[in-house]
Amino acid sequence: MADSRNAVLVLKGANIAAYGFGDGHPFGPDRHAAFHDELAGRAAGREVRLAMAAEATHAELTAFHTPGHVARVEALCREGEGWLDGGDTPAQRGLDAAAAAVVGASVFAMEAIMARQARRAFVPIAGLHHAGRDHAAGFCVYNDCGVVIELLRARHGLGRIAYVDIDAHHGDGVYYAFDADPALCFADIHEDGRYLYPGTGAAEETGRGAAAGTKLNIPLAPGAGDEEFRRAWERVEAHLDAARPEFIVFQCGADSLAGDPITHLRYSPAAHGYAAARLCALADRWCEGRLLATGGGGYNRHNLAAAWTAVVEAFVAAGRPA
Repeated sequence: MADSRNAVLVLKGANIAAYGFGDGHPFGPDRHAAFHDELAGRAAGREVRLAMAAEATHAELTAFHTPGHVARVEALCREGEGWLDGGDTPAQRGLDAAAAAVVGASVFAMEAIMARQARRAFVPIAGLHHAGRDHAAGFCVYNDCGVVIELLRARHGLGRIAYVDIDAHHGDGVYYAFDADPALCFADIHEDGRYLYPGTGAAEETGRGAAAGTKLNIPLAPGAGDEEFRRAWERVEAHLDAARPEFIVFQCGADSLAGDPITHLRYSPAAHGYAAARLCALADRWCEGRLLATGGGGYNRHNLAAAWTAVVEAFVAAGRPA
């Protein structure tokens, strides 16, 4: 890969693999290996650059999260007892470090893109989009996407950032952190919240105050597949083109594929590949190619391996000479 400006960076490491809630849990630590084993067997796996990142610093975590939330996570995980939220996210010894490592991986990938050391990047396990500024939620301790958005502004002075989410679950932790922020373009295709956690993301939620109209929520009925997804995607592209973002953060949760044990959408991996390819074109048009993808949810290991690999393959294909 002679030209690093077109490189695709993929994060890998025992520190991010450690983020999970034990063997047998839907969000178990085997998700990392399921993806990397699949990628290693594909041609695209020989064309990416692998990297491991350190844990996020306290200053990086508190770019998005309140100091009180970080302190509470560290204290509860030191004890290894209780819950970090209302009952979905258990406190475990070492989980705070693993969560900080996931954030660190996303920050590392973002900085590589901004330094033109890579054009696109993919971070498995990351995309922990339910955590709010002051709380954990839905298996998500810290919100790496929120941290990246804040650091793109604070460190690099970017004004227009887009967040795109195709996880089956609504990205509520990102949405409500920025729902009154007109500079954050938000687009989320998800299973209708009347049938699935967290119960948010209605089509009427388009942003508050000066941000009204900058947020796009597209809930789909249970059972929706690739055809419904592609129709919804047309609206996402129009929304992004109107916003003309300088950087795109893409949460590509694989729990929207048919056969996931806790959701009800029925996409194929082709949906993720299609979205990734289309976002590459949008990023080339508006963002100098800058596109960071995070794995997000996905609790069928075969599905997440197939969907995430499809995203990486689309990134690699987009960087090849025409």
